[in-house]
Amino acid sequence: MEEKTANLDVDRMRLRRAFWAALAFAALLWLVEIADTLLALDLVRYGVFPRRLTGLQGILWAPLIHGSVSHLFSNTGPLILLGAALLYGYPRSSKIVLPVIYAGSGLAVWLLARSSYHIGASGLVFGVLFFILTIGVLRWDRRAIMISLLAFFLYGGMIWGVLPFDPRVSFESHLAGGVIGILLAFRLKSLDPPPPEKSYSWEDEEPVGPDDDSPP
Repeated sequence: MEEKTANLDVDRMRLRRAFWAALAFAALLWLVEIADTLLALDLVRYGVFPRRLTGLQGILWAPLIHGSVSHLFSNTGPLILLGAALLYGYPRSSKIVLPVIYAGSGLAVWLLARSSYHIGASGLVFGVLFFILTIGVLRWDRRAIMISLLAFFLYGGMIWGVLPFDPRVSFESHLAGGVIGILLAFRLKSLDPPPPEKSYSWEDEEPVGPDDDSPP
């Protein structure tokens, strides 16, 4: 019983840390947006501009920059919830998933996207979403299924964002992040250990034979 309580406390602490880490990243994006708006910094010019050498800097800076408050607001919720789910459910994989999606989606946009500035954290959001959905199917343990179902319930409708419905939206970032997320799920499906199986008290009881209750 004490071991079960200790494991539960550790689990809760991991969840809190994951949530606060995701919230801190979202807060950083809001600080950048507020500074850009108040000081008229015109940070869009630091986005990814495909096949232009100066546009390579956007691989580093573009996810931190948004075109408007509404643009950032639409990314904030998914960044916090999906980011926390990734950090909590897949702590080992997240150390690879986050930097690879962050840089990989930007590089793919630079190589293949339309000639325009591409900004925003949407590529990161889509990459994490597709990673969580895919790895949940591949692992099929209790925690992976729960996280995958929660992500699908909250943000499953975002999947259509990988298609070019709106010319003002960088669907290339969405698509690149999604593809990278799927590939990483296949590659890292066994990196994080599965959660311990739930045990019940009756499983530890000794079986009673037909003569065990007979008097000596």
